[in-house]
Amino acid sequence: MSVYQKLLDVKAAKGAGYFILVDPDRWDYDQVENFIKQINTSGADAIMVGSSLIIGDGAHQKIQRIREIATLPVILFPGNVNHLTPHVDAVFFLSVISGRNPQYLISDQVQAAPIIRELGIEPISTAYMLIESGRVTTAEFMSGSTPIPREKAEIAVAHALAAEYLGFKFIYLEAGSGAKYSVSPEMVRAVCNYTSVPVIVGGGIHSPETAKDLVVAGASFIVTGNILEDVSKSHLMEQFATAIHH
Repeated sequence: MSVYQKLLDVKAAKGAGYFILVDPDRWDYDQVENFIKQINTSGADAIMVGSSLIIGDGAHQKIQRIREIATLPVILFPGNVNHLTPHVDAVFFLSVISGRNPQYLISDQVQAAPIIRELGIEPISTAYMLIESGRVTTAEFMSGSTPIPREKAEIAVAHALAAEYLGFKFIYLEAGSGAKYSVSPEMVRAVCNYTSVPVIVGGGIHSPETAKDLVVAGASFIVTGNILEDVSKSHLMEQFATAIHH
């Protein structure tokens, strides 16, 4: 069964799914092993690996080790073509449709497509939309694109409809790593009311309550990342899973 179908099955069975994003730069080799073991038993549904910018040593080796330990699907969340690796189950094949930078709309995708085919990993076409979050995020800076204003749900809706008509499998509303604010439930609700494509929401989700509000608004999948990098808050992953699934 494809990873994409497994994710759809999670949504059907649980109402919404929970992804935990692991940035290889944020963990040393021993730490990441312990973190993945925690994720395996947390109630999460998939592990995302990657970042907008990876500069540390041994990132590919860490991703390989994550895949060896993980009992959940491992999905690459690439910042550029150089992040591609065979040590994942699938890759979010992203196009930054909220921006107008051709490199992140189609150029990188053309370069990546033959490599993904050669590596034999499953691509999941994903329309990536950056949403204003109260501060400049790495994703915004690296993509050279202006995020959709936080209060302009109609702009997000128009982009989401275009994504559906273009055949994307997922729509990803992203406030960005280290975001001050998450995507608003109002914007999520508007996008979900106008489209039938499953919506992923990530960035700035600092509490299980916020995650639950986004699911109630219509989100199909919730992503948390930075909040769990503080080891004193790692227990929150189980609370996130419970809030998202119920």
